[in-house]
Amino acid sequence: MTRYAVFLRGINVNGININMADLRTALEPLPVENVRTILASGNVVLDSHLPGSELKATIESTLRTRFGYDAWVVIMTTHRVAELAAACPYPADDPTTHAYITLASDASALDALGAAAAAAQPLDVSVVRLGPDAIAWTAPVGATLETAMSKLTGAARYKRSTTTRNLRTLLRIGGA
Repeated sequence: MTRYAVFLRGINVNGININMADLRTALEPLPVENVRTILASGNVVLDSHLPGSELKATIESTLRTRFGYDAWVVIMTTHRVAELAAACPYPADDPTTHAYITLASDASALDALGAAAAAAQPLDVSVVRLGPDAIAWTAPVGATLETAMSKLTGAARYKRSTTTRNLRTLLRIGGA
C-alpha cells in the first residue's frame, strides 16, 4: 500500500461546493483505504495499491460522476509532499509573507508556468523551482490574489494538472 495525498482543484469556489464528509463517502468505495480529509479545501490522504496515474483517473471520474463538475486532481505520495515542503526555502509562519507551493501532475505544465512567471515583469513574488513537480513562491499577507503568480496559477490552461497549497497545509499533509 502507498500513502497518497490527493489535492482537488477548484472546489469550494465558483459555486462548486463539496462537503468533506460527502467527499470521503464518494472515495471510500474505490480501491482505497484509510480515507481522511484535511481541512475543508479538497485535501485527502488515503492508502491504495493502485499506481498514482490510475488512482488519479479513478478519482477524477468518480468526482465528475458524483458531484457533476469538471474534476481535476493532483496526486503525490505523502512522502513526496513532505520532501517538497522540507525543500521549500521560505518560512511557513512569516507574519508578512505567505509561502505557497504549486504542485503539478504534468511537468510540462509546470515548465510553462515557470516560463510565464519568469516573463512577468516585474514579478512581484519570489519563485523557486523545487523539482519537476513543484514550484514554491511567496506572496505578501493580504495580497496573494493580486500577485502575478496567483493570477498565473489560476489560469484555465493549468487547471488540469496543477494546484496550489499553502506551505503550512503541505507540512500537515506530509506528516499525515
